[in-house]
Amino acid sequence: MKSAEKGSSTRSKPSYFMAILGITLVLIILGTLGWIIINANKIGDYYKENVEVRVFLRENISSKDSALLVNYIASRPYVKSYEYITKEEARTEFISDGNDSWKNILEENPLPASIDFKLRNQYMNSDTLANIKTDLEQNIGVNDVQYPTQLVSSINNFVNKLSLILLALAVGCCIIAIVLIDNTIKLAMFSNRFLIKTMQMVGATRGFISKPLIGRAIVNGALSALIAIAIIFGIISFLENYLPELTAIKDTRLLVALFLLLILIGIGISVISTQRSVLKYLKMKLDDLY
Repeated sequence: MKSAEKGSSTRSKPSYFMAILGITLVLIILGTLGWIIINANKIGDYYKENVEVRVFLRENISSKDSALLVNYIASRPYVKSYEYITKEEARTEFISDGNDSWKNILEENPLPASIDFKLRNQYMNSDTLANIKTDLEQNIGVNDVQYPTQLVSSINNFVNKLSLILLALAVGCCIIAIVLIDNTIKLAMFSNRFLIKTMQMVGATRGFISKPLIGRAIVNGALSALIAIAIIFGIISFLENYLPELTAIKDTRLLVALFLLLILIGIGISVISTQRSVLKYLKMKLDDLY
């Protein structure tokens, strides 16, 4: 008799371990995808901000006018970094690229001085670059403005397609995560259905019944999120050691925001699913619980 009562008591306990494990696995998948999305955006920004625009100066420009032009370009909001290349530096770069020197053919250096600058990623689109080129060419000291038009279009097309694909994956994973966590909580709450109904029958209020279960849901959700964060952080650390290039695009602020979001998702869905399960069993008739 005692053995039967013990078995019944054991079966009546909610499977919190399985609930925590299920939520943790879902959050790991969701967090890993979030990290991939963050890095994909950072890689896109990295390539965008490494496209170089070259402003070639006229041969007869004075040092004063060239200094004014440098200051003008440096003050533009779209400029991330810039460098003034003199005629002699242009010649040195030309030869270092494997080209033959023209000293035996030409007496003067035919290469113009230039101002090379890189754009901030939000200005990296064809229309904006065309407007920038038009603006700079109006300066009397500018001979020509050049940038890799085809490369700009290719990068933007690639980033846009990648963003759409990752957005679709993120939405799909969020829906799957919500459904899986909700089902996991429902299974955990199923073993508590008689306890919930018994408390209702002896006059306990809905708030009194829900309070300890909601509290446990908060603990389970937070614990699951913390375990998932620890595992994801370990994966990231391993990959950064294996691929040091990843540290160049690492964004600690976004990573912290992702971890906080995982905690909110874990707690939020756990609480909502628990509340729904409690209300469901409170509305059911006693005979329907069997």
